[in-house]
Amino acid sequence: MSTEYLHQDSIAVNDPAALDIVASDRLIGDFQAYSTWRAELSQSIAQLSRWLKEQDLDDSQTQLRIARLLEKLKDDKLNIAFVAEFSRGKSELINAIFFAHYKQRVLPSSAGRTTMCPTELLYEAGKPAAIQLLPIETRAGNATTSEYRRYPEEWTTINLDLDNADAMLGAFRKVGDTKKVSTEQAKKYGLFDESDPDQKMTVDADGQIEIPCWRHAVINFPHPLLEQGLVILDTPGLNAIGTEPELTLNLLPNAHAILFILAADTGVTKSDIDVWRNHIGRAQSGSRGRLVVLNKIDGLWDPLKSQAETDAEILKQVNTTAQLLGVPTRQIYPISAQKALVAKVQDDDALLERARLTDLENALSKELLPAKQDIVRDSTMTEVEDVVSATRNIISARRGGVKEQLGELSTLKGKNQDVVTQMMDKVMLDKKSFEQGLVRFQALRSVFSQQTNQLLSLLGMDALKAEIARIRGEMDNSLFSFGEGGLRSLMERFFKDINGNIAQSAEQVAEIQAMMAAMYKKFSEEHGLGSATPPPFSTLKYHKEIARLEKSFREHFNTLGNLITTSRGRLTSKFFETVASRVVYVFEVANRDLENWLKAVMAPMETQVREHQLQLRRRLESIKRIHKATDTLEERLGELEDADRQLALQIAELDDRLRAVYSLLNREIGQLKAA
Repeated sequence: MSTEYLHQDSIAVNDPAALDIVASDRLIGDFQAYSTWRAELSQSIAQLSRWLKEQDLDDSQTQLRIARLLEKLKDDKLNIAFVAEFSRGKSELINAIFFAHYKQRVLPSSAGRTTMCPTELLYEAGKPAAIQLLPIETRAGNATTSEYRRYPEEWTTINLDLDNADAMLGAFRKVGDTKKVSTEQAKKYGLFDESDPDQKMTVDADGQIEIPCWRHAVINFPHPLLEQGLVILDTPGLNAIGTEPELTLNLLPNAHAILFILAADTGVTKSDIDVWRNHIGRAQSGSRGRLVVLNKIDGLWDPLKSQAETDAEILKQVNTTAQLLGVPTRQIYPISAQKALVAKVQDDDALLERARLTDLENALSKELLPAKQDIVRDSTMTEVEDVVSATRNIISARRGGVKEQLGELSTLKGKNQDVVTQMMDKVMLDKKSFEQGLVRFQALRSVFSQQTNQLLSLLGMDALKAEIARIRGEMDNSLFSFGEGGLRSLMERFFKDINGNIAQSAEQVAEIQAMMAAMYKKFSEEHGLGSATPPPFSTLKYHKEIARLEKSFREHFNTLGNLITTSRGRLTSKFFETVASRVVYVFEVANRDLENWLKAVMAPMETQVREHQLQLRRRLESIKRIHKATDTLEERLGELEDADRQLALQIAELDDRLRAVYSLLNREIGQLKAA
């Protein structure tokens, strides 16, 4: 067996007994606690949903909201990106943190390059353990890797034999495959720039250059953390980040944590600084979830020096690194990933302490999981509170109708038939008045439908894609210049038009909100419906995402240097391969969010109208029964009193179920681990 594996007789990768070891690492233990919290939260919400169905308190909109919330919790992902130049020890660090309990290296780790293309490690249930590889030739077109995910036939698939360590290592090594192509071919893929002297030095005597065989790799692997939603992104350095803009504009900005790995034996190189400043440091948002790892400190260990002298040398490296990157020293973690892996495999606590990996794992636990839990907690609480509030309004409306009937029927005690007839006439008048209100409601629905169409047309996908195609054509035909009609002005106009459409949609949303608020108020005043306010909707997050894309475009593609050293075709391809496709994604999300909001705006009104119709019918039926047989009055009053008690119990039980969800939402990871 390959010497890259630490133990020939190690446990099988899919051995369930291995999972018992997981809890020994704090990060893995915390992640399991977070997953347990998420699962218990889903269970509590599912119980609430079942109770609503049993009590006849749900409707299609409530079912949709709860189903969407449960799906979101189920698909919740935690993305950690490992970024570094080659030979900094990324793969070994991933092995040490996440795969040590397998007692072997899962990812290949050796001198030189082992990762040649962006690699995602994740787990999707129902799919076989396998490596999917997207050929580098796909870079010749404009489609992004995200788009290619929809077409599995475009990927090369290598199945993983989890019981055969040698076969699995061989499969993983495929990710690092390279091949020789002409410089023209490499240029076509955006992997060669003849004006870059460093790249020109890599051309061999035959005019060929070595490039990766694959553009992107996705590894579906049944690791316990990956099964619980962890996604690990392994990136292969500055060259790949610079030539695959989707990393810069999508994968890295959306990572919940980025570990930037340096090597203590090489120090901070110019390319390290370029990666940090251009792709990580400037997008830190307060530096949360952005950690610097100074790896390979074992290279500074010297048996002829005291521990204090070694620690002082490591501290000097930390201070120098902090100064060069412009970060506080507390953000830098000196470690030895290789020694940490050996220590975990051999259960050597002293070596593990000296390797200092525990400090990094603790930082990830403190930085990453609580922040992720806060995001899930806030979004879940908002959804659950909205569902419970709408349900409470339904119960209150029903109880109000029951109390109104009790009040009406109580006045009939000892009265003659004439009084009963008068009461029936009054209910008939109320019914007629409400039916006239329904005519206005139907007219409102018609106007609402028209405004909805106008709103969705502003964010229409067909129009957006046509605009992108039109601007691409103009860019291909434009002069290579900064001026009016040049590349920069075309791109700036694109962003301006996109933001204009989003701004107009916000105005349309405000009109719909105002119209619905007026109708809610009118129905409440005229027919006694419960007061309700249309849920708010903000387009701010779409503006912010477009602004982020525009900022990245300016920083990466719209500088004088880039325009001079990069061919027009490559620049155009970069732009539409990344920014434009990301804008399409933003519009897809906006359309989905708007459709859900529009349903949520109309649903409470429809529910209240339906409930009021039901209450009027029940009032009329009660009085008709009493008109025919006065001896049923006491019986009906008893039924209504029972109904009122049942509705009061429903409200109490609804509050209990909300408190149960709150109790779970407010539990911290530390409490879950203790439990």
